[in-house]
Amino acid sequence: MNHNFTKKIIEILDKFFGNNSEQIFKNSELLQYLNIKTISADRGSKARGSFANIYALYVLIEDYINKGFHIQGNYSKYQGAIFSNLLKRQRELPFGNKLQNHALNHRLNQEFAKYFPTCEYIPIIRVAETKRYWVNENLLIVKANRNTFNIAEPVINIIDKYIETKKNAFDNFIKTSEQLKTIETEHSERVKDFILSLIKPNADARIFEIVSYSILKYYYYEQSIFWGFSLDAIKEENLKLYKTGRTNANDGGIDFVMKPLGRFFQVTETTDVKKYFLDIDKLEKFPITFVIKSTTSVNELNRCIKDGAIKQFKVDSVVDKYMNCIEEIINIDSLIIILNKVEKDSHLKNVLSEIIKQSKVEFYYESVEDFYEEE
Repeated sequence: MNHNFTKKIIEILDKFFGNNSEQIFKNSELLQYLNIKTISADRGSKARGSFANIYALYVLIEDYINKGFHIQGNYSKYQGAIFSNLLKRQRELPFGNKLQNHALNHRLNQEFAKYFPTCEYIPIIRVAETKRYWVNENLLIVKANRNTFNIAEPVINIIDKYIETKKNAFDNFIKTSEQLKTIETEHSERVKDFILSLIKPNADARIFEIVSYSILKYYYYEQSIFWGFSLDAIKEENLKLYKTGRTNANDGGIDFVMKPLGRFFQVTETTDVKKYFLDIDKLEKFPITFVIKSTTSVNELNRCIKDGAIKQFKVDSVVDKYMNCIEEIINIDSLIIILNKVEKDSHLKNVLSEIIKQSKVEFYYESVEDFYEEE
């Protein structure tokens, strides 16, 4: 697989290994894995970055280099890196301050094995009882052109370059957003076009979730209901949409929640209709609104989901039960219509501010506490 960042990888290898770099790249599963994981490097802020597994590699190889094993050897005698130190170091890296232990414990090894099923090595060796970790040195020692090379230092250089590229892309995204926010009243079309570019079918799923939330928040902002616990205590209250946490969180299938109606929203890009039924089941068949990253019409999406229900369940009453749980489907075209309404209500600047705020939190530029203090 060759992509634009592949050239950067080869340049770094050339710097370390000269004429041997091409063969080293070809012979190393670890370098091939990094090549796969860095495909999003120059695709801008809207492309999903791969940090968790890469950072698990980074901190272990960094520990390996810091203790001089790439020069003096004897890594087999090392007692191993301490888990808490590795996790702390991961969280010090850009975009890494909310990373969990999954990559270090199993996800990196699982994914690596998926890409390289015939490779006899896994990247991380660990002893769960002692919480000690090692990078698999077999993957750092590469044979090429009848010589043996240690790729620890170039791997760190490659990951550093990837981080730099992604950080620059995100900085530019935030800078553009901030600039557009200041000119919203004179150039609202530029702001609108920018927002629309973030909900295209090829946009990153996390960005789509953030932008769809921001648009819907200010769409419902102008709507209100009258309610109360008794007839003499009826009050008017504006609808408020809340984001329940970071994207891809293990939150039971609730991405947004609306007060005071108690509506649930789930954002998805999948075409697998079984995922819709899974979300409905997780909420014990509570009504749910699906926000779908698709330009397929709402009617067609409804038809596809129903066809999937008929195929899976066969029984009409069960199919009807699932379909009745779909309160509403909002697709990309629906979001565009809603954005037009938001623009008429003079909330484009608010939508853009919300996108900036949520993006900084999602990509670990600010803590959740920081941005709520700004409210």
